[in-house]
Amino acid sequence: MTNNIFSFSWFFWALLSAGFAALTALFAKVGVNNIDSDIATFIRTFVILGVIATLLLVRGKFHLSTPLHAHSLLFLILSGISTGASWLCYFRALKLGSAARVAPIDKLSVVFIAILGVTLLGEQLSFKAWLGIICIGLGAILVAIG
Repeated sequence: MTNNIFSFSWFFWALLSAGFAALTALFAKVGVNNIDSDIATFIRTFVILGVIATLLLVRGKFHLSTPLHAHSLLFLILSGISTGASWLCYFRALKLGSAARVAPIDKLSVVFIAILGVTLLGEQLSFKAWLGIICIGLGAILVAIG
């Protein structure tokens, strides 16, 4: 892989993720207007399941290439539970508030994962990185209360 940040690297995929997350907030805000937020989350989850299943089928990847260990399975299940809880809360927040205020608070997850990554996973962040994390946190709060 090349060092060009615009190649198909983690940066490219993270940027696409951010773009799709923005669209998610926009589409969800419009979609949740006349429906219960929990039902909206269920519909979204069903669509995601269908898209991923189709992708796996088309790519011939609907099988495990390596054994699935109990440790991995446990943490994938916990991740799924966390994702579901996050989506339920996110859709409820969108139902009650504006997308322009809900989405930045949701992105405080960046601050939370930085703290958890350092404390629980032993990851290291530079002074510049911590400064960025602080700016993200303050920015999210300022947008939400502004």
